[in-house]
Amino acid sequence: MEQTYTVLRDLSRPHIEEPFAGGAAGLEVTARTPSEPVLDVVSMEKREVRDLARDPDVRAIAPLMPTSLVRPVSDDEAGLGDDQGATSDDAAVHAAGPTWGVTAVGADVGSRTGAGTVVAVLDTGIDRDHPAFAGVQLVEEDFSGDGNGDVQGHGSHCAGTVFGRDVDGVRIGVAPGVTDALIGKVLGDSGGGDSDMLFRGIQWAVQGGAQVISMSLGFDFPGLVDRLVRQGWPADLATSLALEAYRANLRLFDTLMDLIRRQEAFTNGTVVVAAAGNESRRQVNPDHEIAVSLPAAAEGVLSTGALGESDAGLVVAPFSNTFPQLAGPGVAVVSAQAGGGLVSLNGTSMATPHVAGVAALWWEDVLDSPLPGNATVVSARLLAHADITSLAPDVDVADRGVGLARAPR
Repeated sequence: MEQTYTVLRDLSRPHIEEPFAGGAAGLEVTARTPSEPVLDVVSMEKREVRDLARDPDVRAIAPLMPTSLVRPVSDDEAGLGDDQGATSDDAAVHAAGPTWGVTAVGADVGSRTGAGTVVAVLDTGIDRDHPAFAGVQLVEEDFSGDGNGDVQGHGSHCAGTVFGRDVDGVRIGVAPGVTDALIGKVLGDSGGGDSDMLFRGIQWAVQGGAQVISMSLGFDFPGLVDRLVRQGWPADLATSLALEAYRANLRLFDTLMDLIRRQEAFTNGTVVVAAAGNESRRQVNPDHEIAVSLPAAAEGVLSTGALGESDAGLVVAPFSNTFPQLAGPGVAVVSAQAGGGLVSLNGTSMATPHVAGVAALWWEDVLDSPLPGNATVVSARLLAHADITSLAPDVDVADRGVGLARAPR
């Protein structure tokens, strides 16, 4: 059976010279400086997969998997009570000043704005005409085949939280000093895509000089199982095959992140932030918790959980997946609405751009200091300065990671 695979190659690996070519006297190792990973999509049968895996340049092979935006959850699921999401007509949205999320991460009182930092948002695209993005140099690239623009609104909301300008007196952006942004549309107008779109989007962002990548999306394991069942596979075999694809993609993602880290000595590196996922259901049963999902589960990705406000302090949102590395505001988050205005949404999708925005602030801070200006130092500062004093006393460390991401002071 022929299947479509993503193939990751590393062309920086040393090669042995052919001794009979050009009169070479003997075998010599040709050293090559680290280059960008090369990603290809190839349709193969299993015999061909085995043969390709023997190529020394091939680092990983994984079947294509469906991806999807981490869909915002209702107010009921977010623990807000009535299932009435705020819209651009709500008085709360129009309240002047910074949003509660911007205030929670301390971006409203610091001197850093993210100036000079290049940020990439890999999502459903962006509404480039929204006032929140006035003055930002947006470079758009469509990997979905649906064309640039944001039908879903998810990407615009996330981008607004990272670097959006004030809208009607409301500050929505954590890092409004960012003037250069890469917008990779790796999810189509339906909100879905596949792993190849995402991998190519990451490669494009890194090649474009992104210092921060924000991803509020996930690999759609249940969707793959459903697709296989519709194709006639028994449910148990479909689940096993989907698990095999998920495992291979996790290994490919780990390898890709390793190759990106190896380029840090030449490019200063990239901080990659991703949503932990919204699959937990603590509002139904406190034990109904799901761990961080892919791509946030990949090695070297800063996984982000969601926090909400309470009388006792910040609490973990009931939908937020457990075991994240960091947490950010993810309940009742006000940001840009595609088509104009503002809207409030809930999800780890909303928490992730808060952390990405804080990462941009730390990039500016590190580059303006005697510290080495690279992604390793920025990530270390981001993790070391996370805050737990604003959290409610009973918040489980496994649910919030090292704490709430905080801006430089």
